[in-house]
Amino acid sequence: MNDKVRSLIRENNILLFDGAMGTQLQDRGLQPGQSPEEFGDRHPEVIGAIHADYLQAGAMFLTTNTFGGTSFKLPHSLDPQAFNRKMAEVARGVAGTRGFVAGSVGPTGELLAPLGKAGFAELVDAFARQISGLAQGGADLILIETQFDLGEIRAAVVAARRVCDLPVAVSMTFESGTSLTGTSPLTFLDTMQNLGVDLIGTNCSLGPEGLEEIVRAMLPRARTPLLVQPNAGLPILENGRTVFPLQPQAFAERMTRFPALGVQGVGGCCGTSPAHVRAMAKAMREVRINLQSPTSHPDMVLTSRSTSVCVGLEEPMVVIGERINPTGKKQLTAQFQAGEQSLAMEMAVQQIAQGARILDVNVGAPMVVEENLLPELVSRLAARFSAPLSIDSSKVEAIGAALECYPGSALVNSISGEAGRMESLGPLCKMFGAPFVLLPLAGKDLPETSTQRLKIVESLLRKSEDLGIPRHLILVDALALTVSSKPESAKHCLQTIRSCREEWNLPTVLGLSNISFGLPARELLNSTFLTMAMSHGLCAVIAHPGARRVQEALAAGEVLLARDPQAKSFVRNYSGWAAGDGAVTVKAADSSTASAGAARKEVGTLGEAVIQGEKERILELLEQALDSGGQAGELLDQQLIPAIMEVGRRYESREFFLPQLILSAETMQKAFDRLTPLLQEQAGSAKKASIVMATVEGDIHDIGKNIVCLMLRNMGYEVHDLGKDVPARAIVQAAREKQAGLIGLSALMTTTMVRMEDTVRLVKEFGINTKVMVGGAVVTQRFADMIGADGYAPDAVAAVRVAARLIEETTQNQLTAS
Repeated sequence: MNDKVRSLIRENNILLFDGAMGTQLQDRGLQPGQSPEEFGDRHPEVIGAIHADYLQAGAMFLTTNTFGGTSFKLPHSLDPQAFNRKMAEVARGVAGTRGFVAGSVGPTGELLAPLGKAGFAELVDAFARQISGLAQGGADLILIETQFDLGEIRAAVVAARRVCDLPVAVSMTFESGTSLTGTSPLTFLDTMQNLGVDLIGTNCSLGPEGLEEIVRAMLPRARTPLLVQPNAGLPILENGRTVFPLQPQAFAERMTRFPALGVQGVGGCCGTSPAHVRAMAKAMREVRINLQSPTSHPDMVLTSRSTSVCVGLEEPMVVIGERINPTGKKQLTAQFQAGEQSLAMEMAVQQIAQGARILDVNVGAPMVVEENLLPELVSRLAARFSAPLSIDSSKVEAIGAALECYPGSALVNSISGEAGRMESLGPLCKMFGAPFVLLPLAGKDLPETSTQRLKIVESLLRKSEDLGIPRHLILVDALALTVSSKPESAKHCLQTIRSCREEWNLPTVLGLSNISFGLPARELLNSTFLTMAMSHGLCAVIAHPGARRVQEALAAGEVLLARDPQAKSFVRNYSGWAAGDGAVTVKAADSSTASAGAARKEVGTLGEAVIQGEKERILELLEQALDSGGQAGELLDQQLIPAIMEVGRRYESREFFLPQLILSAETMQKAFDRLTPLLQEQAGSAKKASIVMATVEGDIHDIGKNIVCLMLRNMGYEVHDLGKDVPARAIVQAAREKQAGLIGLSALMTTTMVRMEDTVRLVKEFGINTKVMVGGAVVTQRFADMIGADGYAPDAVAAVRVAARLIEETTQNQLTAS
């Protein structure tokens, strides 16, 4: 029935999904802390009854009980493929010809390397086994839902495409305007549209009003149908159970707003019941989708985990920094040959500060194994910087390995007319949603005229169409050849730019420095040619962003092409300009870096190394500081701790996101581990309090808890991590044995958050003087107050602050008691 689902989507029908599975299972026998998947495997009749109730209520799509259906989450007794097939068969048996089956694929609970330990291939394999089972069991749609990391979503989509041809819907969950790892709704949308999924949505964490804001953020560029599945309000605790307060009629009334915005798919998440779906189905009978065209039409969008960069005629010119390329750079070549990357990272800082919005990454040099080094460098750059990357290599294997570890839509540089190049790289770009540079080269001879180049472009476009590659993934290289040997080269390049726009409406790029090779005053020629190319429709340029005249030409061109409203940017950067003066400092495009000069000046300090996440340099800098007479305690108190606190401030103000937080915390941890023996030797250095951390019984999600542990250790606390799925009695017993001043509890699921109250109760029963702090995606301050917890922390940074306060209170109580 996959074609029927796609037809329903194309025909702009309202797609009504069902509601929550977890809260329904709680009402029908699921015990606190018990795995919903294990319960469903033992009681398929209960799962079938829930599906039947939703179908009777009017749901078109029944969602399988497979949210935790990967090998990462399932009990070892369950085979992932067999379990998912069984659950899909249960839903299929109920749906019959009256409804459709949406195969639920939730997050694994792991973070993709380098933020976590999971490899891309490992995630793809786990998702593939799950999705294969869902397809075999009769699913009509794969619903990749409640996701929080763009990299993991890409793995799930790739897995789905590998094992089936079912339509794919992808839904992300957002809090405070971004996902857990820092992705905005618009960047999520851009990346999914590049991947070509069938439905793009948001679900969980918020009620209808909260998700309406997320939808409105996506609308400017949404050309793919949207799906929205809110919670029935925010959870509260009643009689030991988690409940959601928004009643069916009120929920349905709020949901009717979404089709008016152009949303096609609607349904419910946590706390919604068949009664909610029934009310929503009734309300939707009187509603029609208000189809809206996107207000923003970029030709192409590149993304990182947290940022989108639009490329197009109506968009500001995009500078692609060319410096990370070993050609003609002896020091960079030597580093790459030695497997080192510090100079490349420094070049990234400089180029972003100078205005590069995309970084080209090329490691091609003699004795360099590109298949190993390129993905490693791409992974490091993606974890530290928000600027999207251009992956530049002649080796298909190296590009494929780099695309696997990249969390967004990278630009591939390039696909030429070389025999087999489009056939090998084109499908790879399509699978990963990676835009690419189409290079009009075929054979050994350079196409000198625009006619020759356009003929090659036309041939490659036909090949790309045969492979099903959408046009919005294609950026044509206009091929700038040097005018010193080919005087007509610039004219042919300009004609190629104009023709690509007029004939195919395709954006263009060129390597700027090629035009002036072998001539004096190259920057003068480059900047003049750039202005001419912009007037013909050039959209992006590969150049050295620090070239003064190039920056001037860009800034002036944006004003003259009416792409710098009221010349605000030009006035800001050039109000003090005088002919022939020094380079103008352009505001950095990446909020994680200062100007190039500042970056070079400060990167040698311990504090800046922590803030920038320089894990490779921190120990070297620390040894230098110790050799210069620095005392361990002073270095910790005066440089390292203030730096990690600054990271926390930037995280809370949304300047930094989870990737930067993790990198900085791991850098701080390396320094702290080195200083610990020295601190212990110092007379009178007091040992900090002991803290016991755990994810509560029945819950196997521990990403948040692990990050909190890392941050607390950074601050010198002795942290005892008990892991996940830990019974309350074991937690309290460990707190007694370790004489802990604080217990930290984490839960991600509404079905397990109630277990936190067990620990609070046992602490009182045991009569120990230990505070309890709680947190997790579903936990709120109100919930913490209701169960009697001493503190609530919404994130890792807040957890450090709350922990310090609670431990201080514990210490004061002990002093008072003595």
